[in-house]
Amino acid sequence: MRLLHTMLRVGDLRRMQLLRTTQRPEQKYDLAFIGYGRNPEHAEIELTYNYGVDNYELGSAYGHIAIGVPDVAATCAAVRDKAAALGGAITREPGPVKGGSTVIAFITDPDGYKIELIERRE
Repeated sequence: MRLLHTMLRVGDLRRMQLLRTTQRPEQKYDLAFIGYGRNPEHAEIELTYNYGVDNYELGSAYGHIAIGVPDVAATCAAVRDKAAALGGAITREPGPVKGGSTVIAFITDPDGYKIELIERRE
């Protein structure tokens, strides 16, 4: 596993110098990635603009960290095995991202922080 990115919500994407953007109008959000270099060589920060939201309270801007794993379904199975004893949960089952084909899942750690798992077969 390797850390891929950290997601933060922002009120105006135009303030940033971007590596790349993805627009998802049907899902009502846009993404922008910033960093020192592109994945997979460097970690990136993912900025998410949710349509109609101009600002966030400090603390509500944190979204998730993303970790690349070779098999999202197997990783979720391992999380399920340990979740009963340690806490945490799978909050989005493995499957393709809406509007795309990349396989992802979301889990929460025992404190409720979100972690995105992204399938990366390198």
